[in-house]
Amino acid sequence: VIGNGVVVDPFVLIQELKQLHSVGLKIDLLVSDRAHFITPYHLQIDQLQEEAKGDQKIGTTKRGIGPTYADKTSRIGVRACDLLDSVKSSQWEILAETSTARIKDLHHSDVEEQTQKSIEDYTDALNQIRHYFGDSGTFLNTAIESGQRILFEGAQGTLLDIDHGTYPFVTSSNCVSAAAATGTGVAPTKLGSILGITKAYMTRVGAGPFPTELHDATGEILRARGGEFGTVTGRPRRCGWLDLVALNYAVRVNGAEYLAVTKIDVLTGLDIVKVCVGYDIDGTEMKSIPASSTTYSKATPIYEELAGWSELPVINNDSDAYSSLPDSMIEYLQNIETWTGSKVAIVSIGPDRTDTILVPEVLPEISIDV
Repeated sequence: VIGNGVVVDPFVLIQELKQLHSVGLKIDLLVSDRAHFITPYHLQIDQLQEEAKGDQKIGTTKRGIGPTYADKTSRIGVRACDLLDSVKSSQWEILAETSTARIKDLHHSDVEEQTQKSIEDYTDALNQIRHYFGDSGTFLNTAIESGQRILFEGAQGTLLDIDHGTYPFVTSSNCVSAAAATGTGVAPTKLGSILGITKAYMTRVGAGPFPTELHDATGEILRARGGEFGTVTGRPRRCGWLDLVALNYAVRVNGAEYLAVTKIDVLTGLDIVKVCVGYDIDGTEMKSIPASSTTYSKATPIYEELAGWSELPVINNDSDAYSSLPDSMIEYLQNIETWTGSKVAIVSIGPDRTDTILVPEVLPEISIDV
């Protein structure tokens, strides 16, 4: 199910559906008829706006996401329900007129011929996916009432949230746990346990404050071992030590009772691993993230050093897997628990499913099947 909080690019959706078909998977998809759609206008506007920012670029993927959310808020966007018959709905005409004026203002010319051609292709793409459009909110609530279990998955991370992130170096939507309700039409009271996902170190793509960023050989080790390159852009991710101040903030904002710590294997072989436990900002020690990104960019991390571990155990997926981890790794995880107040429920020590360790003492508390 793709909820109403998502903005959908039909070309990308079709590409992903083809990938699923190619491996023999049956497609059982429902796209919310309230979801907003990325159009060729949004793609061109995104590129022109980013170019106009010059040195102040925030590192957008130029996939039209920001302009689509902007039009959603301005009440001129188009939703799936507006595209059920054609791209000639009254809402589409409003979007087209407004977008054309904006493009002309940014580019000092009319809408590019390529964009006009893309609109023809856009219509063809919509014809391939319209049968997936429907009332996802009713579908999900009916499933919950019948006792079915549902996993809500968000995108990106807390510090990229439009309200709670490092504004303006953020995405254009809410990506904290509360968005599971607003983005699907399921009431907050019907949501169950919240499992936060965090790497054992920090990464970031694009501009924005990053107090624990490493510009040395250790940073290169993290990037190489972790395969830290942007999924969309392919850009190298910025890497750094785990920031417990930021993680504690994310846990609080999301209400994450439990954590899944991934890629902890990337730290293997380091004699010392560091975690940030505070910031020095203009001579003042802080234990929280300032609202201003300008202020946050001045933060110097205050580190606590922990012993590293030299190797990983062979995991047999039994109940003793967690206890077989190196003592110093367990201490690292316990440090995370102490700082955040959340319980580590899952630990990943590699890319394969067999490298995922479930913490037996914690999992029974979570109202999900793992």
